[in-house]
Amino acid sequence: MTNAIESVLNETRVFEPSPEFVAQAHLTRADYHHLVAEANKDYGGYWAKLARDNLIWHKPFTQTLDESEAPFYKWFADGQLNASYNCLDRHLDTTPNRCAIIFEADDGTVTRVTYKQLYERVCQFANGLKKLGIKKGDRVLIYLPMSIEAVVAMQACARIGAIHSVVFGGFSAKSVQERIVDAGARLVITADGQMRGGKEIPLKPAVDEALAMGGTGSVEGVVVYRRTGGSVVWDDKRDIWWNDLVTGLPHDCPVTPVEAEHPLFILYTSGSTGKPKGVQHSTGGYLLGAVCSMKWTFDIKTSDVFWCTADVGWVTGHTYVAYGPLAVGGTQVIFEGVPTYPSPSRFWEMIQRHKVSIFYTAPTAIRALIKLGADLPQKFDLSSLRLLGSVGEPINPEAWMWYYTHVGGSRCPIVDTWWQTETGAHMISPMPGATPLKPGSCTFPLPGIHAAIVDETGHDVEWGKGGFLVVKRPWPMMIRTIWGDPERYKKSYFPDDLGGKLYLAGDGANRDLDGYFWIMGRIDDVLNVSGHRLGTMEIESALVANPHVAEAAVVGRPDDMTGEAVCAFVVLKQARPTGAEADKIAKELRDWVAKEIGPIAKPKDIRFGENLPKTRSGKIMRRLLRSIAKDEEITQDTSTLENPGILDQLKQVN
Repeated sequence: MTNAIESVLNETRVFEPSPEFVAQAHLTRADYHHLVAEANKDYGGYWAKLARDNLIWHKPFTQTLDESEAPFYKWFADGQLNASYNCLDRHLDTTPNRCAIIFEADDGTVTRVTYKQLYERVCQFANGLKKLGIKKGDRVLIYLPMSIEAVVAMQACARIGAIHSVVFGGFSAKSVQERIVDAGARLVITADGQMRGGKEIPLKPAVDEALAMGGTGSVEGVVVYRRTGGSVVWDDKRDIWWNDLVTGLPHDCPVTPVEAEHPLFILYTSGSTGKPKGVQHSTGGYLLGAVCSMKWTFDIKTSDVFWCTADVGWVTGHTYVAYGPLAVGGTQVIFEGVPTYPSPSRFWEMIQRHKVSIFYTAPTAIRALIKLGADLPQKFDLSSLRLLGSVGEPINPEAWMWYYTHVGGSRCPIVDTWWQTETGAHMISPMPGATPLKPGSCTFPLPGIHAAIVDETGHDVEWGKGGFLVVKRPWPMMIRTIWGDPERYKKSYFPDDLGGKLYLAGDGANRDLDGYFWIMGRIDDVLNVSGHRLGTMEIESALVANPHVAEAAVVGRPDDMTGEAVCAFVVLKQARPTGAEADKIAKELRDWVAKEIGPIAKPKDIRFGENLPKTRSGKIMRRLLRSIAKDEEITQDTSTLENPGILDQLKQVN
């Protein structure tokens, strides 16, 4: 690179796995190095053995990796299997009465479902889908709240070979309509509404609005789950209640074996153009990634109670709610509500109540919980916890330390997982029985994952210098294409600039002198200040390390003097300051960043808000922040924001 991305984060703390954890771990340090060596020695043979050992095949595969149409790679292509069979049927002879799901509703009502009961519900609903004429290869759009029904709907589609596309329940009618049109969905599965934070949020009206927008003629029916009892507009020719559909149908449904490369689902993710990309995942390779990472990263045992807080509308809720935990026969918690209702202690109460042993959540949630009550976890019995996880964005070291100390009691390893919608499963993450931890680092690639950091010509950069994060070899759980747009797939992920053979993750990263990976933010979130390229995550980490700061997001804006100026959006642990107080705190924070990183990283603008602009799932909408920083008129859709009013607060510069 002409200008390497500079790493300015200097983290020296290291936490070794305890002897007690190592003694019971699936993967020790020796095991990890053995697997890495196996993958390096015989890449195809390594993945083939894992696929045969971890999945049940209806027709065994003979070909492991087909690279003949690269970058459209195929794995286990001549084999056949079924994802639902691998998640449910395989447990019926051994553990039919084990609890599969502990569902806690928004109001605290708890429902437990065994593997046998879940199997019967999935089979009955799959028979309902067949009654509606849904068959292998048909697309089904799912727009449901976090619920057992959401998992049932996804598994039922997989059972008959239909391709599901889940849309997060906080998205607008326009988002639903765009996804229906792009996928050509034949059926929509929704609910009358969902309960979040004690409030009813309608869902079916958004579907009705989406279907009235046009271009949705592929939809032949709408199945509606009655969750809230709210009133809905009804179309007798199109709409059917979930219960009416399944009443009287058999509790058994034979699976439809599909080719390993048959699409399991399409999941839409943001693109740089603003047009959502339909990420298409296979059945065999994707499921293998889910199973291996459940065992390796989460070290899951039959005695564990696993809780991933992600919504099924995101890939984390696919891999680590709907598929991974079930494929390994685990017991998991699914939660309908929000962490702040009816009190900021909800997460800690639930961990205590259900004796959760593995807890997996996002840094955004962790930082919000620190702000709401850093001392609250100590008021609950969290002794059941043995492993913590982080997902969705880099976790800043101070939030990592709070999580480790106050939630994990300084005894639970933290698996800080780097992966993407497109990668299907964890790619770089600690193996908790094998990896010494550095706060804020996702540590090392999983065995068999060839991650690297390169310059803009695709050549490796030396350790200690930043660059583009890439994956050098195809892996089984990777994206297969963008639905209906293969050219965009090639251009987005295998650009000619890097030789067309490296998977470009879109993240800037650094590998320190010990070989640890540090994610420094999206490539388009890398700032070029006076010729220095700085990762936004590192400046954000420095800001959040200040005792006054609860959360921070950093973007760049054009600057005549420096080329690009650092613009920081800050949420304090106190009330939002104004006037002279805001100026005073802004100066203190600038000096703090200069001391923590260096004068080059000092924010030119600091803007205070009561919160950052986030979707209802907690994702920061950085495009909006970039528009605000540049004083541009906001033209993006803000309908998914939790609180649109904070945009006006963030326009005020200090």
